[in-house]
Amino acid sequence: MAEPSAPLVNPLCVISPHYCAPYPVDLAIVRKVLTISDGNFVVTDAKGNIIFKVKGVLLTLLHQRRIIVDAAGNPVVTIRQKVRTVHSRWQAFRGESTDSKDLLFNAKRHSVLYLKTKLDVFLAHNTTEEVCDFKVEGSWFERSCVIYAGDSSTVIAKMHKKHTAQSILIGKDNFMVTVYPNIDYAFIVALIVILDEINHEGTN
Repeated sequence: MAEPSAPLVNPLCVISPHYCAPYPVDLAIVRKVLTISDGNFVVTDAKGNIIFKVKGVLLTLLHQRRIIVDAAGNPVVTIRQKVRTVHSRWQAFRGESTDSKDLLFNAKRHSVLYLKTKLDVFLAHNTTEEVCDFKVEGSWFERSCVIYAGDSSTVIAKMHKKHTAQSILIGKDNFMVTVYPNIDYAFIVALIVILDEINHEGTN
């Protein structure tokens, strides 16, 4: 497992300090490929314990809201696509809210190419959006992406494919995420859910 060359000393908390660990966190994400209903994502730790589930709430035929819940079923963050914007944009809110006062961050698609995805992420207080607070680069098709702190080369998380023959047979898509020390891993999961939304948008 790759270690960050210069790990962040201070916890980088976006959703909650509860999700910041002083050591690297490896998460396994299982996406049920053949399922578009409730609970199509399950996130576990390295020991197989469920950390999060991702539920889809259909709003219209084209748009839905995703809710990340913890192992006990408590809403952690709600993600929705912001419609009628020039760039594809997603918003994340605390808990089950979609109220502007509970906005955590915005994610804006930086690249128009579907095979290679680039996202600029802006925290709620960054209203000018002149410089991103985080950026995501990678290929959802290859299940490979890197998340950086700000517009820098400081890596805070990496996603990679977990190849298993069984996963193909049972209609599940497995991939791994390594979250570096002191990084809010619920925030990282939220970004990966947005990447999945972009992929879904691209295939439609």
